[in-house]
Amino acid sequence: MINSVTICGNLTRDAELRATGNGLQILSFTVAVNDRRRNQQGQWEDVPNYVPCTLFGERAEKLAGYLVKGVKVCVTGKLHYQSWQAKDGTKRHELEVNVSDLDFMQRREAAEQPQPQQPQLPQQPYYPQQPQQQMPYYPQQ
Repeated sequence: MINSVTICGNLTRDAELRATGNGLQILSFTVAVNDRRRNQQGQWEDVPNYVPCTLFGERAEKLAGYLVKGVKVCVTGKLHYQSWQAKDGTKRHELEVNVSDLDFMQRREAAEQPQPQQPQLPQQPYYPQQPQQQMPYYPQQ
């Protein structure tokens, strides 16, 4: 059986970086993805799903500053189910993605700023100058 999932969406908050006692870096973040469903009136509406994600190791530390609220990402990894007993005695459980690959779907500046207008292209096409190569001379015999 194959355990693989790919999720694309927006980060709901800034990623949180922490370390274990032995120094392993752990980066936690949540990706929001929409699911289309019909409401009681029969109209389609987007319903958000919030998917917790975890990234481990050196990459976690390097990516921590780039994973901020609103950034669009696409993560690939394995589903991981965990359950525990809460302090109040209730049994809790969570299904999360242990991330093996992360791709940014936009640049960080694009998430923080409104989209700039398209730059004006020059009226005439630009052709870079190619260096002239001399052809070898072969005398006829």
